[in-house]
Amino acid sequence: MPTVKLTTDLFKKDIFDYTTEKEWKFKGDKPAIIDFYADWCGPCKAVAPVLEELSDEYKDKIVIYKVDTEVEQELSAVFKIRSIPSMLFIPMDKQPMMQAGALPKTALSEIIEKELL
Repeated sequence: MPTVKLTTDLFKKDIFDYTTEKEWKFKGDKPAIIDFYADWCGPCKAVAPVLEELSDEYKDKIVIYKVDTEVEQELSAVFKIRSIPSMLFIPMDKQPMMQAGALPKTALSEIIEKELL
């Protein structure tokens, strides 16, 4: 399954509606990773194929979303994105965790295995 382009409206519908909810309550049926990126960002371009690979490897277990910070400025502001790439790791029953920087595939796989699955 390829990575999924995520808009602010889709985020509110499928992940969490921060306009109506106060406490975090994940709406998804699988753990997720949200990659906050921009087209001009070199490290973002480097991590993109890695996320595609992971999306294939874990296709039935997690969903990987991508948020273009230039387009989805509201969503970027909600998560206080200051540097890109930044990734939000969303387990099913715990609080989400934010990590800034382009992580190597081994680190991403380890987070998926230990924190999301």
